[in-house]
Amino acid sequence: MKKPLLAVLGALVTAGTGLAAPAAAAEPSVAAEPAAVTFAGTVSLSNCSGSVVRLPDSQDDDPALVMSNGHCLETGFPAAGQVIVDRASSRTFGLLNAAGTRVATLRASKITYATMTDTDVSLYQLTTTYGQIRSSYGISPLTLDDSRPAAGRAITVVSGYWKRTYSCAIDGFAHRLKEGGWTWKDSVRYTSACRTVGGTSGSPVIDDATGDVVAVNNTGNEDGGRCTENNPCEVDANGTVTVRAGINYGQQTYQIPACFGLDSKLDLSASGCTLPKP
Repeated sequence: MKKPLLAVLGALVTAGTGLAAPAAAAEPSVAAEPAAVTFAGTVSLSNCSGSVVRLPDSQDDDPALVMSNGHCLETGFPAAGQVIVDRASSRTFGLLNAAGTRVATLRASKITYATMTDTDVSLYQLTTTYGQIRSSYGISPLTLDDSRPAAGRAITVVSGYWKRTYSCAIDGFAHRLKEGGWTWKDSVRYTSACRTVGGTSGSPVIDDATGDVVAVNNTGNEDGGRCTENNPCEVDANGTVTVRAGINYGQQTYQIPACFGLDSKLDLSASGCTLPKP
C-alpha cells in the first residue's frame, strides 16, 4: 500500500444538419467545461491524505465525514477481516482551500467505519456540519459518486498531505488485488502517469469530467515484488497472478452512499449496502 508517510520515512532510515432559418443562425451549443480539479475540500492527516466527502443526499446540517484509507488509522492497520464501526476518535485534519492553503483544523468525534477487507477505507464523523464548514471557510465537500466508474475516464488524485495532484486515467480494474495479508475487490488501476508516493494514501480520486469522487487512492507496486506489502499483485477470476511494477491503484467508493442514511448515520443493514460488516 502507499504507506503512511511515517512508514516511508522509517523505511528510508532502517506518485446536425438542418436547414437554416431565415433569421440569423443560432450559435452552436457548447458543453460547459468541467470545473478544474483543485485542493478545496481535501485534508491533510498526520501521516496521510483525505477529503471531506458528502453523500449524494447529504444536507447542510448533517455531520460532515472525512474519508481516507483504513491503513491510515491512528490505531494502526486493521487486520484482514476486521471491520471497525463507531469507535471514538478525536483525530484532527487540516482543511485545505482551492490553492492548497490550510485554512482550518477539523476534529473527528468518531471513526464511523474503517476496514482493509475487500476495500481500504476509513470514514470519520466530524464535530462540525457541512453547512458550518461552508459558512466558516467557503469550502464545500466533495461528492461521492454512487455509480461505478468506467475504464478510460480521466482522473486526478489529489493529495492534501503533499499538496500535489496526479493526473492520468482509469486503465482498468483488478478483479482481486492482493497485498500481504489483505485482499481488495474490483480495484481501480491507474495508467502509468499517476506515480503516487507515500503520504498520498487516502487521497480522493476525482473524475475530471464530473468533479465527483470515484475512488480512494491506496497502493502501488513499488519494487516489482509479488503480492507482498508495498508490492500488490492482481489476481483474476481464474487465479492467474499478474505483477505490474510501478503501477498504482485505488479502491472504488460508489458502494459507500448506500450504507448511509439521514444525518450521516451508518446503516450496514440498508438495502444495497455491500460494505463488509463486523
